[in-house]
Amino acid sequence: MDNESTLYPPSEITPHSSITRRNVIKAGAAMGACAGAAGILGCQSEKPKEKKAEAPTDAKDTLTIFVGEDFEEGFDPLTSEYNSNGMFNVFHSYLLKFDNNAKIVPDLAESFKVSEDGLTYTYTLKKGIKFSDGSPLTAEDVAFSYLTIRDNGAGQIDFKAIADVKALNETTVEFKLKRRDSSFVTRTAKLGIVPKKAYAAKDYRMNPIGSGPFKMVKYEPGQQLIVEPNPQYYGKKTQFKRITFLFLSNETALAHAQSGKLDVVMVQPEYAKEKVAGMHLVTLPTIDTRGFHLPTFAPKKIDGKEYGNPVTADIAVRKALNIGINRKEIVEHSLNGIGTPATALLHNMPWANPAAEFKDGRLEEAKKILEDAGWKLNKDGIREKNGTLCAFNMLGISSDMQRYDIAVGVAEQAKKLGIKITPKAYGWKQARTLTPTTPLCWGTGDYDPSGDLVGYFGSKGSINDARYSNPTVDKHIEEALDAKTNEEAYEIWKKVQWDGKTGPESENGDLPYLWIVTINHTYFVKDDLDIGKQLVHPHGHGWPVAFNLSEWKRK
Repeated sequence: MDNESTLYPPSEITPHSSITRRNVIKAGAAMGACAGAAGILGCQSEKPKEKKAEAPTDAKDTLTIFVGEDFEEGFDPLTSEYNSNGMFNVFHSYLLKFDNNAKIVPDLAESFKVSEDGLTYTYTLKKGIKFSDGSPLTAEDVAFSYLTIRDNGAGQIDFKAIADVKALNETTVEFKLKRRDSSFVTRTAKLGIVPKKAYAAKDYRMNPIGSGPFKMVKYEPGQQLIVEPNPQYYGKKTQFKRITFLFLSNETALAHAQSGKLDVVMVQPEYAKEKVAGMHLVTLPTIDTRGFHLPTFAPKKIDGKEYGNPVTADIAVRKALNIGINRKEIVEHSLNGIGTPATALLHNMPWANPAAEFKDGRLEEAKKILEDAGWKLNKDGIREKNGTLCAFNMLGISSDMQRYDIAVGVAEQAKKLGIKITPKAYGWKQARTLTPTTPLCWGTGDYDPSGDLVGYFGSKGSINDARYSNPTVDKHIEEALDAKTNEEAYEIWKKVQWDGKTGPESENGDLPYLWIVTINHTYFVKDDLDIGKQLVHPHGHGWPVAFNLSEWKRK
């Protein structure tokens, strides 16, 4: 589920300022020329905020990797919006966790049980687990972590259903819920546990003390993170003595890979077909979907702020875009052919509804829908209705050119329909100020069905920037959450998407979103490095590769 901080100063990008592959190759050549004299970070001019970092080493027991730019909010799982993308399990452990098959298995907890009424969850912790500072991890720490995130409301994980959490003894913690919540068990695989005595909200994010496989050595926001093995860790031990995460722009990272100084490099699709000596491309499947919200009502002011869009408020426009564009062509042209076209939010998950999907590229049918709805072509080839041009902006993100490139691809397809879309890109925070009126490219993919389905389709969803509201959908959401288990809820979650009569998805639905692609996550990996079996990645190109970091090894 998306919610990102601004990684660059909020500056606008237009089609004329797009970075080209030729520039990157030139940068790589320049880096190779200067790397020996200046060190790996000493020859940069394109991003002034990146400071000189410690030079990495080629030693067999160290790693230097790039998995994306720094969110710069630190590593506090109780206040972050990024709990499930892989960055927190470097330092923290969870009651339960996702294994490499994305199945929920024990982590800190050796077992749990649920009461008959579905309102009480009791977890039994493994004995002898310690935090990286040597202090014992107890049920008190678990209770503190969950009550804190419930009360501060700062994190992305919804624990509002918790009535109380109590430590019954050192290894037993009891959760009391206000109402049944079928996704509760899944959510306990998403929150890292912090030490009650050592936790200070202002400082913890910069100096986390977890029970995960690594502990922090140094963190310089925007520059680098250095970690080493946590000697207290109870799980599989890493063979590496030190791992350095460098925080760079995507283009600079690729140039560094070409210089031979990185072991793993997250790479955007635009550059995935480049050749990097001594490295091979690893392409990983995901549930990470990209798409745009389409504001569902006409412009109006709510609490003094403008909401709505006069074009996307028309269901005819939303449907014409959804069935008329050719997503396969967008993937080919905007993403270098890397990814799978997607007409619905979910796919290949037990709670995904196949009836939500449909055939696209139906250009003539889409044109007729617009014509019948009164959108007529003017002399410039742009449709109009009652003096309103069928034209609007579409937002990408300046720190993620993949999203901007997708917006460009959608704009090219929309031209064939007589719809004028102007792609723009801003920093994340600035873009979010525009979403009440302007479609934005979202990225999402969660192993918790409620995360996406409530967030995007619930009338009070935290990321429902389309302002979509359907009472029947809200009723299905409540029914799904009220199920005793996730498994019982799956069929109801399918109805949230499309129940045969109404819903946000399917070509006959309300279509408050224009889903485009399920991306693949791509990385260049040193030929002598084995990154182990990767789970099907959730949202967050970059950090999810680190879910199993302690299992990586030299060949």
